[in-house]
Amino acid sequence: MFNSIEIDRINLTLMGVKFSDLKTLEITANALGSCMFEGYKPTPKGIEIIRDYVTGKITLAEFVAFAKEKAYV
Repeated sequence: MFNSIEIDRINLTLMGVKFSDLKTLEITANALGSCMFEGYKPTPKGIEIIRDYVTGKITLAEFVAFAKEKAYV
C-alpha cells in the first residue's frame, strides 16, 4: 500500500514542515519515500528531526537518540 505525503515546493514545506531551500526539501522527500516503501510512516515531528539532521542542526548521536526514544511519533 502506498501513502502519499504533502509536498509544497512553492512554500518549501513537507507535511507542513518548513525547509530553507528546495534542494534540502527534495533530498528529504526522496529519502522519506524510500523509507516509506520499507514501512516507515512519516509524521511532522519525524520530518523535523530528519530535516534538522540533514541541515546539521543535530548530530548523528542526537538523531539516533531521538530514534531510540521514538521521539518522531
